[in-house]
Amino acid sequence: MRLQMILPRVEPENITPPTKCPQPKCGSKALYFHQQVEKPVRDTTYHEVVAHRYRCLRCNHTFRIYPKGVSKDHTSGRVKGLAVLLYLLGLSYGATSLAMEALGVYICKSRIYDTVQAAAKRVPGLKRGEVFGGIRTPAIGGDLTYVKCMGKWLSLGLTVDPISGLVLTVDALSKEDADTLREWMGPIAQTVGAEIVVTDDADGFKGVADKLGMEHQVCKAHVERNTDALIDSLSPLVKEDKDGSLQEIGVTPEQAMADLRRLWELIRSRQADELKELEGMHLRYKDACPPGRGKKASVAYRLRLLYLDRWELWGRLTRYRTWRGPGGEKLDGTNNASERAIGNWIKERYRPMRGYKVSQNAVNVSRLLAWCGNHLERGGANLALLLT
Repeated sequence: MRLQMILPRVEPENITPPTKCPQPKCGSKALYFHQQVEKPVRDTTYHEVVAHRYRCLRCNHTFRIYPKGVSKDHTSGRVKGLAVLLYLLGLSYGATSLAMEALGVYICKSRIYDTVQAAAKRVPGLKRGEVFGGIRTPAIGGDLTYVKCMGKWLSLGLTVDPISGLVLTVDALSKEDADTLREWMGPIAQTVGAEIVVTDDADGFKGVADKLGMEHQVCKAHVERNTDALIDSLSPLVKEDKDGSLQEIGVTPEQAMADLRRLWELIRSRQADELKELEGMHLRYKDACPPGRGKKASVAYRLRLLYLDRWELWGRLTRYRTWRGPGGEKLDGTNNASERAIGNWIKERYRPMRGYKVSQNAVNVSRLLAWCGNHLERGGANLALLLT
């Protein structure tokens, strides 16, 4: 996990005069400098700053204007930012409090909790229908992950721009069926103007792409691993043909093994024109009968399903070969952008924890980390935007 955050600065001399009365029903611009007062503050450098008091000449309301980095709170923005930074780096609320005390600034763990959650709630974008920075992209990637909340697993959905790697949204999902995934990803895809969706090979995501009328790229790495595992499990059974199912459909064990080896090669070459060859392999096993009730599938039938699935999947698996965005954008054929984002901005912080106690906090902290991560290439995340 890499973070680059800009902490708020405290500038005692930098006081911006008000332009109008803060009272909602007044708004008068006729303001009078009333007096200056001393303001005690918890900070790593200053213990006291000067605040200016103004009075509205229309409604007689008096109010204070504080220097940059200071508010009506007793703790400066710099200290709050440092506490948020330490927590995001992996310290618990209690450990962060001890670290702050060692630096000469006491802030209790409950106040640190409030500060972190308040900052997380102010993260701009990263919510369904808003997306980070109002980004427009022709491609959208998505994936799910899980964290424990009060002893139960909470499903978090994350969408990214697979071209730049930026996180678009982080949301909690109540279910993982195709309809829920479509309701989640649909508005996001429409907001960014995406025409293709990149996911793993879960069936739910295939239904999402079809119902949204979008092109679909399935992660080649997922399919390759899954196919290798199936080939490894089927190879010993194919060699022996103990159940005789291959003999029943007129396929020799040698031919079946050759087909498995060829499938291994095709999954790695992934050329669009190889679809016809996969169709022929599927048709070779089309006469294999499905199992009866309570019985196991025969080796031949399992091969039939394997080739059928890869034949039907081929268009989604090879889409990246030919797809180009309006600006010539390309995809690498994997869902690595989503997996990296999950690892960096959700799992890395979650690993040293015993779980979240509030589901919304899991979403908020993940959004805060993703927001900071998105600013790595933009000079760093300015925490002053979230702590003022």
